[in-house]
Amino acid sequence: MRVEIVTDTFAPDVNGVAMTLGRLSQLLKEQGHYVHVIHTTKTDKKGQTYVEGVAFPGYPEVKIGLPQSIKLRTRWEKKQPDVIYVATESPLGISAIRVARELGIPAASGFHTNFQQYMDKYKLDQLQPLAMGYLKRVHDKASCTLVPSPDIAEQLKSAGFKDVYLMGRGVDTQLFNPKRRREKLRSSWGANPDDPVVMIVGRVAPEKNLDLGIETIEAMRQRSPNLQAVIVGDGPIKDKLSAQHSNIHFVGNQSGKDLAKHYASADFLLFPSETETFGNVLLEGMASGLVTLSYNYAASAQHVLHGVNGYHVTKGDNQAYIQQAIDLLDISDFSALKKQALATSLDLSWKAIGRIFEKRLQALIQEKPAHLRRIKKPVKVHFKSLFISDVHLGTEEAKTNELIDLLKRTTCETIYLNGDIIDVWALKQGQKWTSRHTRVIRVLLKKMEKENTQIIYLRGNHDDVLSNFLPISLENLSIKKEHIHQTPDGKRYLVVHGDGFDSVTTRWPWLAKVGGIGYNGLLKLNRYINRYRAWRGKPPSSLSKKIKAKVKETISFVDHYQDQLQQYAKRRNLSGIICGHTHTPEDKYYGDVHYLNSGDWIETMSFIAEHENGKLQVLTYSEFCEKLEKLG
Repeated sequence: MRVEIVTDTFAPDVNGVAMTLGRLSQLLKEQGHYVHVIHTTKTDKKGQTYVEGVAFPGYPEVKIGLPQSIKLRTRWEKKQPDVIYVATESPLGISAIRVARELGIPAASGFHTNFQQYMDKYKLDQLQPLAMGYLKRVHDKASCTLVPSPDIAEQLKSAGFKDVYLMGRGVDTQLFNPKRRREKLRSSWGANPDDPVVMIVGRVAPEKNLDLGIETIEAMRQRSPNLQAVIVGDGPIKDKLSAQHSNIHFVGNQSGKDLAKHYASADFLLFPSETETFGNVLLEGMASGLVTLSYNYAASAQHVLHGVNGYHVTKGDNQAYIQQAIDLLDISDFSALKKQALATSLDLSWKAIGRIFEKRLQALIQEKPAHLRRIKKPVKVHFKSLFISDVHLGTEEAKTNELIDLLKRTTCETIYLNGDIIDVWALKQGQKWTSRHTRVIRVLLKKMEKENTQIIYLRGNHDDVLSNFLPISLENLSIKKEHIHQTPDGKRYLVVHGDGFDSVTTRWPWLAKVGGIGYNGLLKLNRYINRYRAWRGKPPSSLSKKIKAKVKETISFVDHYQDQLQQYAKRRNLSGIICGHTHTPEDKYYGDVHYLNSGDWIETMSFIAEHENGKLQVLTYSEFCEKLEKLG
């Protein structure tokens, strides 16, 4: 898989979201997947892209990603990922989901933070319904929402969130374990070997319920005067709290082995927060050999058995929390409890969580239509001949990636490029030839050289400049106006672009060019319409195709198109005609005349394939990809 993660926070940021994303991205890489992270922390690391963010008011260490629709669209159109994971609901995350929907890329979102519950802690409780409504709108635009705990899943489902899936959290027991205990570190906190040390780990911010944590520490100190307290972390109220509580050690952010040493050098972990979606801190404390006290929700509800591997009380019952903490000081032996806590943590590997994450992303990819997926296995299909028309290289709408994929996944004796391959009209009107157009030419040249494929280029009306030089023959390349193709069973088909049967093109070429300009305008308008439809979750619609179909039906009726085809084929003793021009793939008989149209590579992405037995079949790129998938 090619996975791109979009987030406001990533390493070296110190928080649960950054840590989780670091673990998940590393686990995907270990499984052989390509992972690229787009985030707001300035970096020059390979596999990461920095985007602009602004500091959260009063909370400078928290960055809010700014919308990046143009940058993301440019990046993903150039090299489209199989799936994206959006970890934060910021303007950056919203723009990522919007662009992904417009480009048909599956987008999983993660519910990592209970922002709506933060409102109460910041005295903005009246805004909670608005916050939840905002989060619901963001996540419902994604293909699914991944949550870390069953109670969060239930909360979101009750609020009407769609496609919610559980993906828990793990703990690194190689890093966090009791062997990291350091008496020297304890001594720096003023703790003697037998003195209890209580620790709180996390952001020093109002939403972490630190008022209760500090009140609990003071109550425990009354029972045990030699108790030392340590708060690990940083945040907007750290300076204020450290000034007010000089008897508590505020040691700032710690990470990696330093953080693991801090955990293991304590005895008790207080986890008073009521706003967690999970609470990685709790598992890290259990793995480090601490006696933990938490509220009975999120990680605690999932993994803590009261009195067996840790302790918890009913969420919101402050007095019960404080009393339970005091009672812990009267227990002399926690060896059995610590052993159980360690056993619990050993069962919660990040590898298992990584596999859940990987399978969920793969499931989203499999839900895409086959022609929108990247085909991984090098499967090739052999045809005797391919007939391709109306690619319109030089226009923005040309489906070059899909055409290149078709050419790379097939082998054949002959490729017929049946007109309007290069759109000279569009280039004269100012459209740009880009590297993706050049890639198509390179692939064709490579097939001529490496596979000895014969290429026959029939001029169309959009590349009629070639008429001045026809015919041309250069080894495996022929350029001409028309060609007679004979199938293995002896049938003869005229291969011609088809504009000669179009009265508008032949009688009023200036009107045809005006129509071409109008058609290109419709295609551009259609891009914006389909971006809007994608954002609304609706399938794409072709305004240009509907209008052109109406026009062509009228022209066909006036010119008695069917009669012309039959008469022309009979005069030349032909079995049928293979053409393009109308951008409408067809395979039908008009009397005895077999009429085949290869469609186009603007909207239908269709072509004609000749099998070894001479059977001619009109296929779309989507059908071709489904065939490949079955072969793979």
